[in-house]
Amino acid sequence: KEASEEEAETIIGDKEEMPEDSPIEKLAEMQDKYLRLSAEFDNYRRRTLKEKMELTKTAGENLLINLLPVMDDFERAMKVMDSATDCKAMKDGIDLIYNKFRDFFKQNGVQDIESDKCDFDTDLHDAVTKIPAPDKKLKGKVVDTIQKGYYLHDKVIRHSKVVVGE
Repeated sequence: KEASEEEAETIIGDKEEMPEDSPIEKLAEMQDKYLRLSAEFDNYRRRTLKEKMELTKTAGENLLINLLPVMDDFERAMKVMDSATDCKAMKDGIDLIYNKFRDFFKQNGVQDIESDKCDFDTDLHDAVTKIPAPDKKLKGKVVDTIQKGYYLHDKVIRHSKVVVGE
């Protein structure tokens, strides 16, 4: 019996000395980590979704702020046009506004699509009509541009509306 009691004490003693990382405790710890990470990821997803929504609301804000001086110039020009007698001064004012617009577009990566006398390209042009080519060299080429097209960096944002010679 003494041997059995000693074995029992050894077994009980071993239980007390068992490491705290038993499989059940490890499982509980891993489940806790999983729940925390899951909650953290849900919060991250909500936060990024909210940031995206705010970004889309205010994406054009800088663009609009930079256009306000041009709007101011137009308003001044319209006031002056009512009482102006000097056509050259009005033309100079309109040229100034136009140049401000051109500079603004260039600063933001907008460029003209050159079309006149170029080969007709469906990636750049929309043919409005075809006319007999005034010259054999203009056959299949753009004869006239009805509306300019534009690139934004390397992407076509508006095709040129053109007349093609045939």
